[in-house]
This record gives sequence, structure tokens and C-alpha cells, in this order.
Amino acid sequence: MKKITAILLMALMVLSLTACGNQTGKDNNGSEGSTEPTSVTITTLNGQKEQTQLEVPYNPERIAILDLAALDIIDSIGVGDKVVGMAQTSIDYLSHYSENKSIKNLGTIKEADIEAVMECEPDIIFIGGRLSASYDKLSEIAPVVYLATDNSIGLVESTLKNAKTIASIFGKENEVEDKVNQYNDRINNLKNIASGKNALVGMTTSGSFNILGNDGRCSIMGNEIGFNNLGATGNTSTHGNEASFETVVAKNPEYIFVMDRDKAIGKAGAASAKEIVENDLVKSTPAYKNNHIIYLENPNVWYTAEGGIQALDMMLKDLEKGLGVK
Repeated sequence: MKKITAILLMALMVLSLTACGNQTGKDNNGSEGSTEPTSVTITTLNGQKEQTQLEVPYNPERIAILDLAALDIIDSIGVGDKVVGMAQTSIDYLSHYSENKSIKNLGTIKEADIEAVMECEPDIIFIGGRLSASYDKLSEIAPVVYLATDNSIGLVESTLKNAKTIASIFGKENEVEDKVNQYNDRINNLKNIASGKNALVGMTTSGSFNILGNDGRCSIMGNEIGFNNLGATGNTSTHGNEASFETVVAKNPEYIFVMDRDKAIGKAGAASAKEIVENDLVKSTPAYKNNHIIYLENPNVWYTAEGGIQALDMMLKDLEKGLGVK
């Protein structure tokens, strides 16, 4: 009887040890002691701006940021402590990164310091469209995530889509949708004002006025907010199309939205947007007469961080203030 009891006890111990071993288990990439993957596959763009599948490390520890919309999202989901290098920025709500001496300066969103990127030994690199030509060179250092806004689905949906992609790399998908969806009521309030109204959307740069359509910067005014954008013809996706002020008058806009590019990039000695726009010709338009010329107060956000979660909040605030939404 004692012998049988001893055998049964030994059998139970073996079963118990086996169960414990199975709980430790292996993840789907075969590493022991974790249920997390070591990598994930995401949809991103390559250097030719074509969609591609890219395998990236899961929850990377060392992040190099050369795109401010991506930094905005990374900050929003609470993984900014992993940033080891970044592009320069003048955006206030991201300034604590540029002021952090432990974060390496990697150049600008237009021109990366490749040597500095190498020195910070990133596990992953984020870029925007201005650095698409450097995609292959940067890919030799670490996987490069290149995301962009897609005006065919609109800025808000693009922001949500890109934020979900970035969040999936860190296992933070559940935190993203509510952050973007909280803006829906605010957008609807702006839609109510825009309904049936027309507008010109423009950018001042080096003394000129460039008209923007619904295919690039500031497209939220026509696409989501719903103004009839009088400049929505042709390709305006980069810096818009330079227009004479006679053209502005001929379009007879009810509203004019203006982004000051020189202010956005910190160009010294440049004339202000108001000095450029409010000339005798423009003063004859309904937009001027009804005090409907709206200067976007945070042009650096519009110009360099469009596509970020917090950037969208700032952009809506600019529109709300300009349109008198309480």
C-alpha cells in the first residue's frame, strides 16, 4: 500500500512539473519565458512610397524619430521614454524631447544626420515623406517605418490608421481609437459652420500666397470640415500653387484660411502672413469685409506634425478659435 501511494505521489509531481513547464511556454517566435512576440509585421511605405510589409521588433527599446507626427503619436501612447534620437523641432508640446540632453540630435525632418542615427544604435527608425529618398540608407541601420497621411480617406482617418500601426508595435492598440474619436463632436461643430460656405485655403511663403487644395496640407478644411474649397483644382499636394491676389479676388471667397510657412520654419526677417495677405485687393473680398480671414496660430504644427494625435487637437483649436466655436 505504501509503495502504491509513493508511486501515485511521484506521478502527481511529474504532472505538476509538466503543467508548470507549459505555462512558461514559448511565444510564436520560439523564445522561452514570454507570451509576447519578438517581432510584428506592419504595413508601411518604402522609399518609392509604395505600400509594403515590414517586420519590426516588438516593443523596441531604442527609437530614432525623424518624423514629428510619429513622435507625437509615440508621446501620446506613453512610450516616449524609449526615444534615443530625434529630429529638431520648435513645437512646444514636444520640446521636452529636444531639450533632453540624453536624446541625440539627428538633424531635421528634411535632412537626417546619418552618422548620428548610427551612433544612437536604434532598434527602429520612424521617418516622414521628406526623408523618403533616405529610406534605403537608413534601412541599413534599422527597420524604417514610413507612414503618411492619405487624403483619399482624410486626415482624421489617416491619423487613426497610422496611430494604430505605431501602437501595434508597442502593444498599445487599445489606447488609440478613443484618443482620436474624442475629436468627432468638435469636428461636427465645425461642420455646422462650414455647411454651404466656400473658402480659399492658402500658405504664405517668401512673400507669395500659394493656394492649397484638398490633396495635401490643410486639406481638413475641405475634406472633413466641409468648406467648398475654391482652390481644389489640379495638384497642390506639396506647397500648393502660387496665385496672384487678382486670382484671390476673382474667386470671391467667403473665408480665407492662411498658414504662415515662414513662421512655421522660423525664417528670420520674413514678412508676416497678415502683411502679405491684407493688401488693397484682398480687402475687397467678403472674407476680409466679414472678418473671415483666419490665420492658423500654430503653423509649425500644421506644417511639420500634421498626422499626429496631439497635432489634430491643436489644429482643431486653431479652427475653433478662428471660427468662433465656444
